[in-house]
Amino acid sequence: MPEVAQLRPLKTWSHLAAQRRRPSEYEIVSTNLLWHTRDADHPWDVDGFMGDWYTKNLFGSPLKHKDWNAFRDPDETVYRTYNIQQDGQESYVDGLLEQFARDEHDAALPAAWVPVLAKLYTPLRYPLHAIQMNCGYLASISPASTISGAAMFQGGDALRWLSRIAYRTRELANAHPDAGFARDERKNWEIAPEWQGFRELAEKMLATYDWGQNFFVMNTIFKPALEEAALKQLALGARRNQDALLPLLTEAQLRDSARSQRWTSALIEMAMQEPSNSTVLNDWEKQWVPLADKAISTYCDAIPDNPTAKKTALANMRQYWASVGLAA
Repeated sequence: MPEVAQLRPLKTWSHLAAQRRRPSEYEIVSTNLLWHTRDADHPWDVDGFMGDWYTKNLFGSPLKHKDWNAFRDPDETVYRTYNIQQDGQESYVDGLLEQFARDEHDAALPAAWVPVLAKLYTPLRYPLHAIQMNCGYLASISPASTISGAAMFQGGDALRWLSRIAYRTRELANAHPDAGFARDERKNWEIAPEWQGFRELAEKMLATYDWGQNFFVMNTIFKPALEEAALKQLALGARRNQDALLPLLTEAQLRDSARSQRWTSALIEMAMQEPSNSTVLNDWEKQWVPLADKAISTYCDAIPDNPTAKKTALANMRQYWASVGLAA
């Protein structure tokens, strides 16, 4: 009887064996995890609405690459390291809030600055919630689990910061009960002219179902434009109005943003490896940049004591787009 060959069982990271080294924690827990990408003709192994949705909005996206699973988050963030990192971030923010509360910072704010916070800052939780929801959608329809993971951590950032802004809303309402805090945020988001450019962007982003364009709109258009105007430029106005807390909070928030920008740049760089994607991205840019310019302009024009806010924000956005290989 011929000897039967004994096959060695596959390891859980056998798909990474070609690199001829032990995979990192990130590679083991983040790569090649998606079920719905196995068969482009039958996503999720089912026919019907859900399969058709993924066929159209995932596999039918004009943004193409031969191996999206090769994408890697430059920070190699996993659930364990995200929690360790953000625990330190949250402790820092807790310390800021406790210190400024002890100093009765909110009660000492200039009377002219208080309505600016009510109009331009506390409604910020609405666009952040739009980002959080959109990250959930992108995570569910992306072509690689490493992209899904990055989107989920970005959604976690948005949830943390909208929660912090809700906390600040209550603090400001306690200090200034007649200023409209915790009462007028939704009305301002839906009606105030300063917010309508960003609201239009948010609603159109949430109705963009193609995974590639959805990623593009959120991470290169809506999110960076919102952060440039409602974090960076508003913070400068705050400094000039004796509001020392807001700039410290926005600086902490922008540390999370920097991590998102790193994986965004890496994914766009990967997409640019396919020559056809350059045309796709530039076409999307022509479609969405005017909306970003409108949103930034209408918001920044309302920031007091920062006369160059609009000009600076628009210039910074063009520098950012150029840095990720877009024409702008």
